[in-house]
Amino acid sequence: MATAGDSSNPITPKPTTKKRKPRKPKLAAATAQHLPSQPSLFHRFASSATLDFDQRWVQFFSVSRPNFYRLLSLLSPSLVIFLPSTIPPETALASALYRLAHGACYKTVARKFGLDSSEASCLAFYSVCKAVNDKLGDLFEFRRDLERIVVGFGWISLPNCCGALGFGRFGVDGEIFGRNGSILVQALVDSEGRFLDISAGWPSSMEPVAIFRQTRLYLGVEDSRESELLKGPTYRLSDGCSIPQYVMGDSCFPLLPWLLTPYSEQDSFGSAEREFNVAHSRAMELVSTAFGRVKARWQLLARSWKEDSLEFFPFVIVMGCVLHNFLIKWGEPLPEESVGGCLKEEDLLVFEGEGDETGQTIRDALAQHLSLASMRK
Repeated sequence: MATAGDSSNPITPKPTTKKRKPRKPKLAAATAQHLPSQPSLFHRFASSATLDFDQRWVQFFSVSRPNFYRLLSLLSPSLVIFLPSTIPPETALASALYRLAHGACYKTVARKFGLDSSEASCLAFYSVCKAVNDKLGDLFEFRRDLERIVVGFGWISLPNCCGALGFGRFGVDGEIFGRNGSILVQALVDSEGRFLDISAGWPSSMEPVAIFRQTRLYLGVEDSRESELLKGPTYRLSDGCSIPQYVMGDSCFPLLPWLLTPYSEQDSFGSAEREFNVAHSRAMELVSTAFGRVKARWQLLARSWKEDSLEFFPFVIVMGCVLHNFLIKWGEPLPEESVGGCLKEEDLLVFEGEGDETGQTIRDALAQHLSLASMRK
């Protein structure tokens, strides 16, 4: 069974195949005793596709040639340690990206990339997964890039906003989580669709608020003794009111001074409340689009995961999100299409507890500001 895990705490996955219980070999254990007699698909491909913007790189690996080699240079030192000498780092990365991009099985990947067995293909995939999460985890920039994040939300008329918080759903085969069970992933995104914070591996049977209160994000903000997170400068609105830094959150979350949820049907509705909910909905769409683009680029994550290797799934999801951020950073075009992945409000249990009074005051002030700004247009 998958366990909850934040992006900064990856484990070393042990490869598994089909429906056998996973063995526990060291990552460096040799799985192949000889090199392939013929050049692999990747080496034949790389020798012919030498132009930086040859679209075959994107078709095969969902990354351009420059970004493939940029990624390879970052991961190679780790892959040399994790893998036997019979699996070169470039072959491991190419085979892992191909599986992630196309959802190919280990047997197919092994045949295409000159690996001698499904086990070798599996080892290469999880070695790349660990290397990505270890080396590129700092691409979740929430704690060190708040100024950029706030400026970005300012451009979409959400002053002093530091992110949009929601959930994504990733399907799981079998009945371990019940009918139509899945893994839930809590994610904070910025105005450009980057992931700022992720907590993956939660069973869909859990209530969202129970998940939220166990995440590093919640604990980091609430424990003011150890964190200055979301405690930056306030913003003075046009009517003279000041609001602190905050995050927009779905209706499954509690209303807090730093987490603003939408007005419900039970609230008295006027133009200000409507304007706030419109802006809030726009922010939540950022979460949906980010998850949708991850699934569009990485087809393996758009399919239901096999139950027998479920404990590794959260780390594969995190890898997909880290690579999403990496490719945004280096200017890789985003997928034009999006695959549904963010849970809609009707799919989640609405938080029914009392909202925080300070949170209500901040939300009302922002709602009035948005209403006045709308009338000036």
